[in-house]
Parts: sequence; C-alpha cells; structure tokens
Amino acid sequence: METSDKTARQLFEAFKANPTRKRFGFGRTPALINVDPQKAYTSVGEFATAYETDPKQMEYTNQLADAFRAKGFPVVWTYVAYMDSGEDCGIWGTRSNTPDSLQKIKVGSARSQFDPRLVIDHKRDIIVNKRMASAFFETNLSSIFTFHGVDTVVVTGGSTSGCVRATVVDSLQRSFRTIVAEECVADKHESPHFANLYDMAVKYADVLSVREILDSIAKMPAKEAR
Repeated sequence: METSDKTARQLFEAFKANPTRKRFGFGRTPALINVDPQKAYTSVGEFATAYETDPKQMEYTNQLADAFRAKGFPVVWTYVAYMDSGEDCGIWGTRSNTPDSLQKIKVGSARSQFDPRLVIDHKRDIIVNKRMASAFFETNLSSIFTFHGVDTVVVTGGSTSGCVRATVVDSLQRSFRTIVAEECVADKHESPHFANLYDMAVKYADVLSVREILDSIAKMPAKEAR
C-alpha cells in the first residue's frame, strides 16, 4: 500500500489536474439518476441524518433535470422509504434502532419526501422507491433504460460514499458510461466524500462539473419520441 500525506480532497484534486485514465465520455442517449434527494438527507437542521456539501446542489440538480427533459432524455428520482414493520429494509435495518435509523423512514413520512427546492415533473419523470443502496438493485431501471436505449448514466444525490457510489458501480457493471455530477453529490463528512469521488474517478466513472455536463447535453440531438 502506498502512503501519502495528502488529504482525500488533495488526492482527488490532484487526479482532476492530471488524470491518469481516459474518460468514458457520453454516448448517444443519457439518463439522469438523482439518488435520494429527500428531506432525511437534505434538510439540515431538521433531521440529524441530513448533510450539505455544495449549498447550490438542488439548484444545479434542477438545471440538469431541465436540460435532460428538454432533449427527451429520462430523468429519474429515487428515494428510500419502508413499510411500518421495516422488514423491507432487511439486514441493513438491524444495525441501529433509533428514531433516525434508516428503517424508520416510512412511506409518506416527512423524511421520505423529496427536498421542496427540487422541481420534479410528476407526469414525465420516473420516480423509484428503492430499498437498498443502489438505484438498480431490484428496481425496474434496467428495463426502462433498455426501452429508452440509454447508454450513459449521470448520477447526482447522496451520499457520495453510500448510495451514489453503489449506483455508480452498478451502472458501470451494466456497461453504462457513467458520470458523476461533482457539485450535485454530497456526504456527511469531507473525507469520505472526496475519497469516494477520487475512487470513482479512478475506477468507475467520469467526475465532471455541472457546466461540462450541461455543455455536452446541449450539443446532443433530441431523442425521438417512442
């Protein structure tokens, strides 16, 4: 194992300045997955489980969603919420048992609701109640993406070290070109946030700025309606 006196942030910034891997790039049909931008994780000061990295995260996420919709590309919003019993959280829900525990996020509760700053098109957007970390695990996203001919996945949301990373790895494993919107992902603590951005950039995804993503989407032809 190599040792280093650099912080996780410094390692990530050094990689960005001098990348050692070529980009996956965009294909022809991208989809946007917004991972769990719900109040349990975004309402800082209201819920103990919430966090914020970039204060403009929701604004940037809305910009991406608008750009994807304008070209007819799929926009996905995921959230976690469980039965009253919590049994659909499985073994994941056995590590703690407090009011803030994961399995205590109930369907219809305040913690399960999307951040009110988000602009969601409930007629066109795809909304997925996922139970586990990855947006792909036991959901119908793969089928939906096959229908739309998706070959590229852009990921936002939280946490960087948890559900975002799990979704990114699953996306790559399904042979999607995978991109992380840097300003649109967040975590509770700085070190795991940047450590996972670094790790994803080196192994699993392109980590790009919102501006780079918007510029790329703007150059793509609109998707024909099916």
